[in-house]
Amino acid sequence: MAYSWFKAFHIVGIVVWFAGLFYLVRLFIYHVEANEEPEPARTILKNQYQIMEKRLYNIITNPGMFLTVAMAIGLLTTEPEVLKQGWLHVKLGLVLLLIGYHHYCKRLMKQLAKDECKWSSQQLRALNEAPTVMLVVIVLLAVFKNNLPTDITAWGVVGLVIFMAVTIQLYARKRRLDKEKLTEPVAQQQT
Repeated sequence: MAYSWFKAFHIVGIVVWFAGLFYLVRLFIYHVEANEEPEPARTILKNQYQIMEKRLYNIITNPGMFLTVAMAIGLLTTEPEVLKQGWLHVKLGLVLLLIGYHHYCKRLMKQLAKDECKWSSQQLRALNEAPTVMLVVIVLLAVFKNNLPTDITAWGVVGLVIFMAVTIQLYARKRRLDKEKLTEPVAQQQT
């Protein structure tokens, strides 16, 4: 019975953690893009994003990570023999990378607060895809364990990464063209 409780809350923790990570970097993108706004909107937006980032990180993302890790430890205490399986070693390695990503987001948040962040909004969009790829691989490992169909999975993950990269580039291009269309009439009116 303990295994089921640990597993249920492990899944809840994962959902909360990833929701926080996905939205946090999205806020970073908006924070960076606020620099393109005229004053006083720029300052107002940046202050609001800074508040939202801190709250999201401290109230949702951190607790989600802690719940995920705590419940994973609980799961491992109920089934310690699983620690001998290769798929779990890969999964745990990815989770460590994800924890590093989580803490790197904290670093970016501090840099944004000090106006020292060097990332562009397009670079942040690409960064935002990293947890998606890790989530897909982690879930596949958890479901298939040692029977992961690596040939199909590998190509699926590669395809997913390429698709996300192309989508990011197309979206950034569309936004740039839309912005240019909006500024053209203004520039023509001023001349």
